Amino acid sequence: MLLTIIDRKLGYQNRSLKKIDTYATKASKFNHITREYSKKQLSERWNVFGDVRIQRDLYSAFLICNTTKTLNAVDVDLCNTKWDEFVKLHNIEVNYLKNAQSKTLRWFVA
Repeated sequence: MLLTIIDRKLGYQNRSLKKIDTYATKASKFNHITREYSKKQLSERWNVFGDVRIQRDLYSAFLICNTTKTLNAVDVDLCNTKWDEFVKLHNIEVNYLKNAQSKTLRWFVA
């Protein structure tokens, strides 16, 4: 229902909702730096890239935002281009969540 509403509102702007192939993309398992897939436990909330720690769900969203035009694979070159800005914005948001009054929000970065 939510996606239907979003798609209708996008239609007002002559745009449409794009749906990636989640099975083919496997964003939660992919590492754009090594180009490898590895299964993670649900309890693993962070991805580590050298000295950089990235929250798992935010990293998956980053990968999904950077898929190929066919929407079935991650565009690694695009990820590499946008990586530094993503890390900067990620760290700002994580700091915000760490200081949030809401225990629910703090849980995402605990």
